[in-house]
Amino acid sequence: MILSATVRDTNHRKTKFLSLPERKRIISFQKNIMKKILVPCDFSRQSDGAFQTAVDLASLTKGEIFLLHVIPVATLYNTGFAGEPIVFGPQYFAEVEAQAKQKIAAMRQEAEKHSLKVTTEIIYGDLTTTIRNIIQAHQVDMVVMGTSGASGLKEFFIGSNTEKVVRFSPVPVLATRTAIVPSKVKSILLPSTLGLNQTDYINKLKDLQKLFNATLHILNVNTPMQFKTDAEGIEALEEFAKHYSLTNYKLHFRSYVNEDEGIIDFASSEEMDLIAMATHARKGLAHLFNPSIAESVVNHAESAIWTYRLRT
Repeated sequence: MILSATVRDTNHRKTKFLSLPERKRIISFQKNIMKKILVPCDFSRQSDGAFQTAVDLASLTKGEIFLLHVIPVATLYNTGFAGEPIVFGPQYFAEVEAQAKQKIAAMRQEAEKHSLKVTTEIIYGDLTTTIRNIIQAHQVDMVVMGTSGASGLKEFFIGSNTEKVVRFSPVPVLATRTAIVPSKVKSILLPSTLGLNQTDYINKLKDLQKLFNATLHILNVNTPMQFKTDAEGIEALEEFAKHYSLTNYKLHFRSYVNEDEGIIDFASSEEMDLIAMATHARKGLAHLFNPSIAESVVNHAESAIWTYRLRT
């Protein structure tokens, strides 16, 4: 006989039954990560999708949500003679803040319909710096935010806001272009150089895999600069899976011109639900001349991406 427990399915708004092993899987995950989810919101379509994703995840793990809206205080310059600065007056910021309060209150009410604890805050400042400060001050476990990506000169000189958060966040970041339904995440792509010194990262990923009850697709991209024979690639993949005691996985060894292009193409062609990647948080010239592959994938991939900052 299969024992079952009743839980609320927020995706279909009705009760469903989980087997005892499934119930234990979710309870185990609740103890490890995702108790407090930070959702930076700018009220765009992508941001709304991230919010819905966070509500579903928090409902599943009995977590709580922190809704954050950051109002940037930017200085614009007149294109006329002497380039005089344009100063926004108090009335302008009062209107912007009032609109933000109204929108974030509506989001809070929506989340509270699912019996979730919700905190909201509106702050003036720089987005990336504010997010880092909130993470530290409120012991956030994960950031869920929308992304529209970046390309061309914008990517090279500025980058997307999500890319910057991915680079510097001390906690995992889930970046989405549209809302994802947790119950439909059944394939997780793990692109890897097959290093054997990433225990913390892989353990967090295993927790995520357990939550979604998903198959892990381990991909090693073979490039001209780091060429392996098929036999060498498959042997390294098998050693990687054994070293970390992975379960429910498939191994893939594919050749591409460069790594980020290979990851994006594989995720698209194989219809991966989620991509999991580590990032190194490089700064300044180190980032300019050795950019993060994870950040490039965030900017260009259509799949949702979960990133984890490696400890240095």
